[in-house]
Amino acid sequence: MIENISVIGTGYLGATHAACMAELGYNVLGVDIDPEKIDSLSRGELPFHEPGLPELIRKHVDSGRLRFTTDLEEVGAWGDVHFIAVGTPQQAGGTGADMTFVNAATSSLARSIKKDALIVGKSTVPVGTARRLAALVEEESAEGVRVTLAWNPEFLREGFAVEDTLRPDRLVVGTADEADEAVLREVYSEALSRDTPWITTDFETAELVKVAANAFLATKISFINAFAEVTETVGGNITTLADAIGHDTRIGRKFLNAGVGFGGGCLPKDIRALQTRVGELGLDHTMRFLDEMDQINLRRRDKVVTLAEQILDADLAGKRIAVLGVAFKPLSDDVRDSPGLDVAVRLFSSGADVAVYDPESNKNAAKRFPRLGYVDSLTEAVTGADLVVLTTEWNEFKALVPSDLESLVAKKQFIDARNVLSAEEWEGAGWRFAQLGRFFNDA
Repeated sequence: MIENISVIGTGYLGATHAACMAELGYNVLGVDIDPEKIDSLSRGELPFHEPGLPELIRKHVDSGRLRFTTDLEEVGAWGDVHFIAVGTPQQAGGTGADMTFVNAATSSLARSIKKDALIVGKSTVPVGTARRLAALVEEESAEGVRVTLAWNPEFLREGFAVEDTLRPDRLVVGTADEADEAVLREVYSEALSRDTPWITTDFETAELVKVAANAFLATKISFINAFAEVTETVGGNITTLADAIGHDTRIGRKFLNAGVGFGGGCLPKDIRALQTRVGELGLDHTMRFLDEMDQINLRRRDKVVTLAEQILDADLAGKRIAVLGVAFKPLSDDVRDSPGLDVAVRLFSSGADVAVYDPESNKNAAKRFPRLGYVDSLTEAVTGADLVVLTTEWNEFKALVPSDLESLVAKKQFIDARNVLSAEEWEGAGWRFAQLGRFFNDA
């Protein structure tokens, strides 16, 4: 019977998984090499924003089912199942995945385990990693102790991570052993009792599922943004176009929202790492379309800056521009590869006086680009603005109407880079109003 679960790595993925495993009734140890992070988590404090997670952590720290430690030796003697949830960032100076943390965590854990146990990888890794690590675990583990490895990719959406862990839309397990599959069926028994789809496969397929999913989502976003480049030139309504093709059940409407493009810590790095990996496998042409997708995505940021220059008569120097939203998506404070933050920095670099407001991400953005002007409210951001630019679709911004701003701004000029507002309403109120995917008549 599985009772004790450890989670190695207590970043976004690891902290979420640890808290949710405790919610499912297991005794859980979260493990990290950073003592300050462990102390913060033990107090129920998170270094990132995720709705519902702080409350869940505090609940189970108080219940005693969830603890945090830096002591891997304690974990190795205690745990029945060990989840690896450390990061795989993009390599410095390259596009491949940096496997330093996964390799180190797996090797150190294997050497520390003192009883039969299963190691389960959740990190997003290049195909071929799990089979290599399975051999490493066998080599590093103590004689007489059975330690095996399975791969169970995560499919978390920032802003919905707790829900996605407790009530997943599918569970994928790559394993070389039926006994290991049985262990994971026990771990996820509550989800399986609700008929959650369960997919058992080999290591390679399990590794590819996550990057294939992210590559497909990025493809849909880039596809509609490519058509947005067309409608910006010839005219037309990109939102109506997306609605029309989205009624086709083979296509679907989700992820067909034209705008400033995708960002965050997963999609950009995962599609680049996938290209690098298939290149290493001698398949240089196979994923070449992903490079063009990446370029389409980056051109959307260029377009916002171009529109700003067009509206402000090509002279941004000294102009006050309010940038609304620098999280890469709403319900998150993640500014990694954020389109909004990138646009804000480009506007600032062109001489604009940029006022940034995001409900959750100002602090993280300021760590990366401290020279931008960060303010604490929407009102403060737009007061005296020559131009307002909406780059993250927080509900607070989606609910805006012209009368909310017209007495505050210096000039009634707006770029809706997420296509969430009504152009007819804003233009009807006398605003110069631009959206991506829409021909902007500057006459």
